[in-house]
Amino acid sequence: MASSMSLKLACVVVLCMVVGAPLAQGAVTCGQVTSSLAPCFAYLTGNGAGSVPPRCCGGIKSLNSAAQTTPDRQAACKCIKSAAAGISGINYGIASGLPGKCGVNIPYKISPSTDCNR
Repeated sequence: MASSMSLKLACVVVLCMVVGAPLAQGAVTCGQVTSSLAPCFAYLTGNGAGSVPPRCCGGIKSLNSAAQTTPDRQAACKCIKSAAAGISGINYGIASGLPGKCGVNIPYKISPSTDCNR
């Protein structure tokens, strides 16, 4: 259970960082967040060998540019946590470095302890 929770939280944290910018006009939805980050899941549960899949970085960049308001970022963060909860084996070390490897700067650390309301 702890491993499953850690993985879910790691995914959520990554999503929160990625969703630091508004997704587009309107509210960010969990469907948008999940579809944008889905290409990253296999990489996040692997050993980090090789390069980040291009579709993963594309999704991260899209979320980052789409979630510019605080409410959108908070919504995306919560969606990420929810999605991460369903994925087992997430490597938090890999997750924390993912935004940087994709050229996206996030003002907070990707962690299971990240508070989406802040």
